[in-house]
Amino acid sequence: MSFLGKILYVAVLILNAIVVLSEDRFLARVNLTPATHNRSFGGPGGVDSSVKYNAIQLIASIRTLMRIPLIVINTLIIVYELVLG
Repeated sequence: MSFLGKILYVAVLILNAIVVLSEDRFLARVNLTPATHNRSFGGPGGVDSSVKYNAIQLIASIRTLMRIPLIVINTLIIVYELVLG
């Protein structure tokens, strides 16, 4: 396997880890849900620009946008590994 293939596997594994995080069981405990975050809107343009808020938005975006594509990508990787091992 090439270096680029290993980087692709690592990226897919990290995205999988973010997508499967439970909002109720894990993210709420560490206050990383949009509902539990106290938005102060103190940044430029009325947008909160803190690192924590950006992390919350990144997690929420990945969980929303990458759920279906990750199913397809994971299926392709499994088939590739089964056929070409």
